[in-house]
Amino acid sequence: MARQLDEQIAGRFAVGRRLRVLDVGMGEGTQALRLARAGHQVTGVERDATMIAAAREALAGQPEGIRERMRIVEGDGRDTGVHFLPGSFDVVLCHGVLMYVEEPDPLLAGLARMLAPGGLLSLVVRNGDALALRPGLHGDWAGALAAFDTVTYRNRLGLDVRADRLATLTAKLAGIGAPLHTWYGVRVFTDTAPDAAVPPDGLEALLAAEERAGRTDPYRSVAALLHLCGVRG
Repeated sequence: MARQLDEQIAGRFAVGRRLRVLDVGMGEGTQALRLARAGHQVTGVERDATMIAAAREALAGQPEGIRERMRIVEGDGRDTGVHFLPGSFDVVLCHGVLMYVEEPDPLLAGLARMLAPGGLLSLVVRNGDALALRPGLHGDWAGALAAFDTVTYRNRLGLDVRADRLATLTAKLAGIGAPLHTWYGVRVFTDTAPDAAVPPDGLEALLAAEERAGRTDPYRSVAALLHLCGVRG
């Protein structure tokens, strides 16, 4: 997903431009820190105290220049209008958040308002068109059959959450003024693989295979996650 994001940034903005980035639901700050290291000015929004503490600890270990380029705001992603003016950011990330939001429309509209004209909106969501694949690959036939007719599922943390269908999100992005520019699949081959199953010397081959599948039909359509990139008109 990081490679996909870098590809979109490189294709939309001038080389060397220092971008204003908003990461909503930044978690431990992995992507936010990566982009700050690349020279961008990054603001991370997170409401979970444990995640904020982890992000601050990671940021504290960075050189001063990187620490100065990253700001952490404690808050809910649905309240971006409280903290920031419309059009304040060139890139807005919302990765792995929508599945925890029962009604995502207000959040999406708020994210779009944060974008400057021509800005990039990057969403990572659970793929509602492929929910039957994971239980099917595990031999859970009852679970697979039930998943065909729903966009809710129980995740690996044991939480009941929701997924999004590509066609539905495409329409929503058009409606909020940030129409879909391109999309990728994420975790096409590895969704059911345990982390320890990949030897270190095989990681690059795995990433290459996933990256190729994530941009190739029909493979990307059955990915566990979708990475959607919209552009503010």
